[in-house]
Amino acid sequence: MALRVLVVDDSTFFRRRVKEILDQDPSLTVIGDARNGEDAIAKVASLDPDVVTMDVEMPVMDGISAVRKIMASHPVPILMFSSLTHDGAEATLDALDAGALDFLPKKFEDIAGNRQEAITLLQEKVRALGRRKGMIARGRSTGAGPGKTRPTKMFIRSGSLLNDAISDAPLSPRQRSTGKTYKLLAIGTSTGGPVALQKILTELPASFPYPILLVQHMPGTFTTAFAERLDRLCSIKVKEAEDGDVLRAGVAYLAPGGKQMLVKGSVHNAKLSIVDIQDADIAYKPSVDLTFKSVAEVFSGDVLSVILTGMGADGREGCTLLHNRGAKVWAQDEKSCVVYGMPQAVVNAKLAEKVLPLNEFAGAIKSEMRVV
Repeated sequence: MALRVLVVDDSTFFRRRVKEILDQDPSLTVIGDARNGEDAIAKVASLDPDVVTMDVEMPVMDGISAVRKIMASHPVPILMFSSLTHDGAEATLDALDAGALDFLPKKFEDIAGNRQEAITLLQEKVRALGRRKGMIARGRSTGAGPGKTRPTKMFIRSGSLLNDAISDAPLSPRQRSTGKTYKLLAIGTSTGGPVALQKILTELPASFPYPILLVQHMPGTFTTAFAERLDRLCSIKVKEAEDGDVLRAGVAYLAPGGKQMLVKGSVHNAKLSIVDIQDADIAYKPSVDLTFKSVAEVFSGDVLSVILTGMGADGREGCTLLHNRGAKVWAQDEKSCVVYGMPQAVVNAKLAEKVLPLNEFAGAIKSEMRVV
């Protein structure tokens, strides 16, 4: 049975364009459209779509407000369309925080190198999100939740996070340290990654004793805004990586969109090289594989590498090299992933020593790396 899609945008032309693209795929069918947020809420309730595509900026009610109301009353996977401006990136990140699962640039020429590639990518994303409707309907536990943000870097964790931090209960077997020596934490992710990274990084202390490398598939404007947001929310320092950055403990370096982040130098003097590699065989900018391979060359096996939710198999080759050199490889479990592609590739290649739900990663990382 074809996945049923609701298209939401104030532009008649854009609604028609999206419908034409999605209807080309026999596994997708557009069952209706809406021209603003209020209309979208009503249509979601009456049509019960499997996926919603949502514009950010609309009259009457904007996309972010609509996402919050839809996720509160009738949860459904939502794909956002947004501009590639800094303000557009901020708004899209707000929408993801409110419950949307993924996003695409509204200008199709910004999505990919050619029209057919853009069409395929949009269809793939909608199909992937549609398969997660059951998970969404049961309620997401992967992020901060609708409307919950931490406006500064100094904050008090509440509820279960605080209880976990002060609990005297013994660690579960999968949270006990193996005693391995580490010098770096490396995390790769794609679809669903912004919420997943926020969940993990906000639970790490300012005293985290290792550098952290983050590779998230995103356009350049988005990684700038995302790094700024994470830095506001986290106790650790988060920055968009720059060429020549020296890796420092307690700092997370986010690979800039549209470029590749490579590690150069030695273990005791590791630096980042930000380059634009023109190679048709490299599908992602940034690429988890390229970053992880460079990590293996410099840090060998003294690395904890993590693959989180995302489409495709980016990270598998890099994790293979890290695994062969003695590094630990962990993957997110299928149930807590928005898209179980990248983690599945690592698991199927028998590279993952641990497969964890998202809400256990921060505690397991702190335990394994012996972070007080």
